[in-house]
Amino acid sequence: MTRATAVRAVLAVAVLLVSVYITLTMSPRLGLDLQGGTRIVLQARDTATVEADRETTDRTLEVLRQRIDSLGVSEPTLTRSGEDRIIVELPDVQDPRQATEVIGRTAQLTFHAVEGPGTEKPEEKTPDGEPSDGKTAAPDTDPDRLTLPDEQGRLLALGEPRLSGAGVEDAKAAFDAQGGAGWAVSLEFRKGAGQDWKKLTGEAACHPAGDDRRRVAIVLDEKVISSPQVDPSVGCRAGLPSGATQITGSFSADEARDLALLIKGGALPVPVEIVEQRTVGPTLGAAAIDASAQAALIGAAATALFITVVYRLFGALAAVALGAYGVISYAALIALGVTLTLPGLAGFVLAIGMAVDANVLVFERAREECADRPKRSLRSALTTGFQKAWSAVADSNATTLIAAGLLFFLGSGPVKGFGVTLAIGVVASMFSALVIARALTEIAANSRFVSDYRGVNGIGRPGAVRTWLVRKDPKLFRKSARWLVVSAALVVVAVAGIVVRGVDLGVEFTGGRLVEYSTSRPVDVETARDSIAAAGFGDAEVTTAGDGDLSVRTGKLDNDGEHALRAALAEEGGETTKVRDELIGPSLGDELRRNALIALGVAVAVQLAYLALRFRWTFAVASVVAMVHDVILVVGAFAWLGRPVDGIFLAALLTVIGYSVNDSVVVFDRVRELWGANRRTPLDTIARRAVLQTVPRTVNTGMGALFILAALAVLGGDSLADFALALLIGIVVGTWSSVFTAVPGALALERSAKAPPPPAPGKGKGTSRGKARATRRDPLDNGARV
Repeated sequence: MTRATAVRAVLAVAVLLVSVYITLTMSPRLGLDLQGGTRIVLQARDTATVEADRETTDRTLEVLRQRIDSLGVSEPTLTRSGEDRIIVELPDVQDPRQATEVIGRTAQLTFHAVEGPGTEKPEEKTPDGEPSDGKTAAPDTDPDRLTLPDEQGRLLALGEPRLSGAGVEDAKAAFDAQGGAGWAVSLEFRKGAGQDWKKLTGEAACHPAGDDRRRVAIVLDEKVISSPQVDPSVGCRAGLPSGATQITGSFSADEARDLALLIKGGALPVPVEIVEQRTVGPTLGAAAIDASAQAALIGAAATALFITVVYRLFGALAAVALGAYGVISYAALIALGVTLTLPGLAGFVLAIGMAVDANVLVFERAREECADRPKRSLRSALTTGFQKAWSAVADSNATTLIAAGLLFFLGSGPVKGFGVTLAIGVVASMFSALVIARALTEIAANSRFVSDYRGVNGIGRPGAVRTWLVRKDPKLFRKSARWLVVSAALVVVAVAGIVVRGVDLGVEFTGGRLVEYSTSRPVDVETARDSIAAAGFGDAEVTTAGDGDLSVRTGKLDNDGEHALRAALAEEGGETTKVRDELIGPSLGDELRRNALIALGVAVAVQLAYLALRFRWTFAVASVVAMVHDVILVVGAFAWLGRPVDGIFLAALLTVIGYSVNDSVVVFDRVRELWGANRRTPLDTIARRAVLQTVPRTVNTGMGALFILAALAVLGGDSLADFALALLIGIVVGTWSSVFTAVPGALALERSAKAPPPPAPGKGKGTSRGKARATRRDPLDNGARV
């Protein structure tokens, strides 16, 4: 065993032990569909200047979404109910009390000049004779002027607001050990607000030290949280030059973090009041969850069996590495606190099937080396396979990581969560393939038995698909334009479906109706789901709510439909009373959809730039065109089939985008290599050879994913049928487009391009280093020649 192999083995064992420990000692955070959670109903209130209408309620909802994301709550559901109510559903919240306090605060942050000591007005009485709160307006009638107690309870007369929280660019909680202030919140002002802050502190500095008028009051929701004196070193009218400040106030760590996220998230356009808080059950039944888990296990086992049959011993070792990948990525999801939903878990299982891709690339490369040089050692062929597959593995995973990072930083809600899951899957799959699988296969390759019997190791002989293709040698791109015509025709059919049939947007995009019922006899939620589905409402979401009530969330529902729902429940529960009936808005609102589209657009643009830099601009444009082609075909297929386009479909579509780009990168990586080594060969010939050489990888990787998807579609029940269907279509069209759209498109673009062919492998940058490696002598070779 070489030193490198030993290091890989030790690293693999260490990471696996840590992952197993995390899996056994930490509990996963489950989403609303698997475990249920807390439902909070907020009532928006009018103010003196703003009416709580539909528009302001929608803006309030988006501010709340940012706050909840900052709290670390993943996969929440926020919908508008009627004109002025917001329904917030939080999965697996550790501290519901803290969540409700943070969510319900208006967070109006203002900065005031202190005009002097305040005078207390006679205590006001409320209409029922009770004392009012301690906040009273100053003697003048200006509503912008307040008399409020400071941190020690002394009343201060405050001037009108000079800055607001809108001028704050960033807010962070930090522990001030040097100054002794404890936990504080550091604020960074925007450019214009920084000048206002300098002017405010400069005016306060004109008063003598110790004078109340030398203080600046920082007020949150009409409560003074800090009122520091301006330092004596600051001159009159000079002000604090920095565009930053610090809020102190004897905060605990949690209080400082909550204050920072409230300020950073922004003030609510209108105040909200919590009118109801209750526990809700999972949106999926136990039977559906069990069926999905069984389907996932069967699909993963089928993938492992397939890869073992194709690559024999090395395939079995790759299957072991895939199992390790599952443990590592699952532990990472738990450790990072990612909320697991059923589509997320299905995508996680699918990633196991797609993670086999790197192993397939390596094994196919090693097969080529064994076929070209039959007498070379198995260990040497395997090492060369890893070296030659590295560029394709690195480029395909780099493009995916770029997309994942941009979806996380620019997206919000479920799009941000998908970015996290995608990034974890990419890193874990590379580790399992390049560290775990490599260590296992290198150890096996050192065995004399495995090395001598080529039929056992799985890479000593070419595969059946490659042998058949080499014998037939089809002239795929003699008339490459015809493939573009076929792809264009498919796009026309898909667009026709979108235009003629329309896209059936789910309740997450369109909103719908939320109805709650109370029954005279207890009804199990599984029975209620079956009864409602039998009445023709198969897409309805049924959960428990409060003490035995049943909550039904569905799309557009008229009064006749509601009567049918109630009648279906009455058959099982006896007398059924409607206790709530509200129209709800979309949970994937306009701003969330806009952020998702912006994140996706930027991700595509950055991927385009990366591929143009690493390959050629013609290859980059062809890859992106193929990806758009795949997206249109998947959406068009769902339009023709009349299937709903909802949040689950969105997750599947993002997965299809990543798969499409990966496939194209693998093909173009081989084109680049062959073209550089054969610069005078016509490009269409190079492209044909590249496609034929990568077809075995494409078929084997696709089959690994198709086994899992077929199991999810057939055995996973209705909850995952659309998810699996979208991905089945996406993988098929992605495989087609990487060969018959991306490659012909690149050939068409290259006819007008003037750039020379790529440099031959090993030439150009890094040539001397490559020569040094090539001339390095084998340690067992003494240099003697006869």
